[in-house]
Amino acid sequence: MAGDGGVCLGSSAKAFKRARIAMATRLPPFSAALLVWSFGAALYLIGFFQRVAPAVITTELMGEFGLTAAALGNLSALYFYTYVAMQIPTGVLVDHFGPRRVLTAGAALACVATLLFSLSSGFGLVATGRLAIGASVAVAFVSMLKLAAHWASPSRFAMLSGLALACGVIGGVTAGVPLRLAVDGFGWRNVMLGVGIATGVLAVFTWWVVRDDPRERGYSGFAEGDSRVRPVHTMLGGIREVLRYPNVWFSFVACGAITGPVLAFGGLWGVPFLVTHYGMSTANAAFVTSVLLVAWAVGGPIVGALSDRLQRRKAPIAVGGIVATILWCVVIWVPGLPYPVLLAVLALIGLASAVIIIGFAFVKESAPATLAGTASGIANMGNMLGGMVMQPVIGRILDASGSGSVDHGVRIYELSAYQAGFGFMLVWLGLGTVAVFFSRETRCRQIA
Repeated sequence: MAGDGGVCLGSSAKAFKRARIAMATRLPPFSAALLVWSFGAALYLIGFFQRVAPAVITTELMGEFGLTAAALGNLSALYFYTYVAMQIPTGVLVDHFGPRRVLTAGAALACVATLLFSLSSGFGLVATGRLAIGASVAVAFVSMLKLAAHWASPSRFAMLSGLALACGVIGGVTAGVPLRLAVDGFGWRNVMLGVGIATGVLAVFTWWVVRDDPRERGYSGFAEGDSRVRPVHTMLGGIREVLRYPNVWFSFVACGAITGPVLAFGGLWGVPFLVTHYGMSTANAAFVTSVLLVAWAVGGPIVGALSDRLQRRKAPIAVGGIVATILWCVVIWVPGLPYPVLLAVLALIGLASAVIIIGFAFVKESAPATLAGTASGIANMGNMLGGMVMQPVIGRILDASGSGSVDHGVRIYELSAYQAGFGFMLVWLGLGTVAVFFSRETRCRQIA
């Protein structure tokens, strides 16, 4: 009997070992990749919501804290200051410690920062909360790209990058009409308090579910090597290595120039511009700017798939920048566009501007694969730089115009002032588009 038991145990052990070997040589199903990836997408959605929310509560913030346009622009841009500053450190941290730890820490800090923003009575604490929100949610996008590189096939990377943008823009759209309705019903502080609590719940589930690499769940992985083996570069050494590749610099400049107007208009100044010069309600103006963001989201997977199909990175980015520049000129310099035309032009701008998503595949292919997180962080830093600079600069140009009137403590600016402010972002957009032509085509292959 004992012998029979030993035989059975030995057979079971061998069968179990064979099953483990079989699983370890099997790639993870795409459903498992989407599940793990979705936690990064959820934090990115929340981060995009936080990015755009001030555009809808401008009246409340200006009235409650007595803010000028420049002060409001600076408050909104505080998010971008820390978001941009965190991009390179985030890429390095993700490469060294893995996206699971980085995502969990980011969500936990975002929870605390949002609670501070919602409960503070003084401008200083509100500004501190805004700074901390930007720093905390900054980890989401790069972590998503790192998870996609390990859990999904390389042929799906551009598509997942586009879906990542789509998830973010869903958060931006939620910060449009839905946020306005929620604020009207419950007040902006209560709404932001609820967002903070939801972010804390996300932090708990991220730690529970997410793993850095499929090998940690018994599968084989798509990425070369093992995510648990960290890069041999030091943090600064990895940054220096990535910056040796010119495509990283050109993508940094170009994609930031294309993204900046979308974030400046859709994230802050579009709503007051439309309310003042098209006579829209705040809710309707928020809907119009949401069309821009929705088109941006829809365009991400489309242009990503198109770039993969054409096996080109450089040309689609250049074409998108040129089209966006022309259409922004129409919005800014042709006053009184019919409502359907305005919606159509902003939708086309969003679709054209979605080419920035190709930039992440561009830098991934242009820098060493082991430093994909660092390269993605630098690229995303460029994307956010446009919004960080454009929002407050436009506010300063509006204040410097000396035009407009004051209504219930809120200054109303003339069309010429908005045209001057938006003209600044057009110049940047044009220069950034020119930078694309100096880059080297990768043909969708790893060239580093």
